[in-house]
Amino acid sequence: MPQDTISNPILRGFNPDPSIVRVGEDYYVATSTFEWFPGVQIHHSRDLVNWRLLTRPLTRPSQLNMLGAPDGCGLWAPCLTHADGRFWLIYTDVKRYGRTTVGGASGASLRDFHNYLVTADAIEGPWSDPVYLNSSGFDPSLFHDDDGRKWLLNQLWDHRPGRNRFAGIVAQQYDPAVQALVGERRNIFPGTVLGLTEAPHLYKRNGWYHLVTAEGGTGFGHAVTMARSRTLEGPYELHPDGPVLTARDRPHAPLQRAGHADLVETPDGTTWMAYLCGRPLPNRGRCVLGRETAIQPMVWGEDDWLRTRDGSGDPELAPPSPGLPPAPWPAAPEWEDFDGPALPIDFQWLRSPFPDELFSLTARSGWLRLYGRETIGSQYRQALVARRQQAFCYGARTVLDFAPEHFQQAAGLVCYYGASKFHYLFVSRDGEHGRHLQVMSALPDSPQADAFTAPIPLPDAGLVHLRVEVDFERLRFAYSLDGDRWTWLPQVFDASILSDEATAPGAPNFTGAFVGMACQDLSGAARPADFDGFGYVERGYRASLE
Repeated sequence: MPQDTISNPILRGFNPDPSIVRVGEDYYVATSTFEWFPGVQIHHSRDLVNWRLLTRPLTRPSQLNMLGAPDGCGLWAPCLTHADGRFWLIYTDVKRYGRTTVGGASGASLRDFHNYLVTADAIEGPWSDPVYLNSSGFDPSLFHDDDGRKWLLNQLWDHRPGRNRFAGIVAQQYDPAVQALVGERRNIFPGTVLGLTEAPHLYKRNGWYHLVTAEGGTGFGHAVTMARSRTLEGPYELHPDGPVLTARDRPHAPLQRAGHADLVETPDGTTWMAYLCGRPLPNRGRCVLGRETAIQPMVWGEDDWLRTRDGSGDPELAPPSPGLPPAPWPAAPEWEDFDGPALPIDFQWLRSPFPDELFSLTARSGWLRLYGRETIGSQYRQALVARRQQAFCYGARTVLDFAPEHFQQAAGLVCYYGASKFHYLFVSRDGEHGRHLQVMSALPDSPQADAFTAPIPLPDAGLVHLRVEVDFERLRFAYSLDGDRWTWLPQVFDASILSDEATAPGAPNFTGAFVGMACQDLSGAARPADFDGFGYVERGYRASLE
């Protein structure tokens, strides 16, 4: 029997900026990955209820190289479409974030973002080398018109003093024969009073060009706005109801930050909206799971405007399912042995398209070997392999084999958001304590930006089992020398700092919490650390330790 409802979010944990497409009976959603490599996550479903992570298409240096990209930059807002028997994927590679737009446009806010196109005959690839499109703004989208022409839309960035940074949505024709933009660039939509106009997607229905955009910023003021025109180049009239979907003035909504949407139609003609959302911690208001993806059915009115089912504009936590034949996927394993030649698909690393410099799955059979590289939080070569936190309550553990020679070598288990936000349980060595265990925390909103716990002496050699348990904003570490008897560290760490909302003012914060393994060697010797598997288990709230 088909499942009656959909459980939102459908893509839990850091999966923002969804772009959705249907090809036959298959549905695909592409989401942003920012500084995490490989680039772009593509999830797959056959019933809109059950989803699996299928592939990440940007795997080569020629497609994506984010070395040096600041936190919150890298791969933004992919757009996935299917036309002419091919998949088309547009994306932005952000090299510089510049100053925040908060507080007005008093001076230049210089940003560098480059937009590219790759194509593939099959969703699993191989995907082509990229075609460079432009650098005028971000959130590019490709529209395939019914006359055969293709149009690139993107947000236009205006760095000039006193100007609206988010200067509207521009459109320009793309010629696939010459693989270049042609003709005049036109600003087709200046945006509304909500401001921060971005994320354009264009659709044609009943002779109308319908433009969907995101406005109000990607925080709690986010909203989906719509406008329409009889011609692609406009002028566009605004939706009479204002935002089509938003939680900006609805503190009761369990799904907050709703915006950045895309539309898809099921075979029965129902229009579905996939959109970005966030779930704040109940008693902290911070979204440690990052920006996630939800979906719900929409309704076209007799006036040819799109609305939510009840017209309220509310995001739905449990919308009705489309009633398609159930298509569940196997459950993800709770323990990864690292027995294969490739990383399990849930894991990523940071920025570098040269993974052989950072880790190996063949140097020691059944182990993940990390080569000690730069400091944790480095924007270049950082040996950190991690997976998303996808529930408010979870446990993770690993087994570490590491023999550091001095204090500049460290390895361990890390709960990580970015260079200014992490809790790191690591093994190192110094002359005073010998081999020891310690926690280093980077605190983004504290007068003390970093903090260390007292060193815990360890035997000079041997395996160390490392463990973390997270319950909402509470984070506890433990270690064991035999994998059976655990010693809990006395400190309770603040897991809520691993969120967009915990930040220094103006810093870009667009990802989410990860948990994984890391290794550093500041001496340049690249001393390795070996990890014998990794476990990740989601669970209910636990008031006390085992």
